[in-house]
Amino acid sequence: MPLYRVNVLIENKPYISDPEGDTILKDLVIKGGYQQVRSIRVAKMLRLEVEADTEGDARDMVRRMCDELRLYNPMLSICRVESVST
Repeated sequence: MPLYRVNVLIENKPYISDPEGDTILKDLVIKGGYQQVRSIRVAKMLRLEVEADTEGDARDMVRRMCDELRLYNPMLSICRVESVST
């Protein structure tokens, strides 16, 4: 069975505060001279290697896994599943 790389990106929903992103923006980026940057949001990324028949099957399995195992809180977070070319 072929091996596929799938990334899972988990980030807070837009209306949920992101103190870590705010701190990076204010204390590092802006103070470092990059005043053009208006906002930073921090996210978690999981990189998985998955055996599946097709790329779509790999994405679907990872999405199902994230939902069933509650790897993220759907009330607070957005979870995106993306295939990555190897």
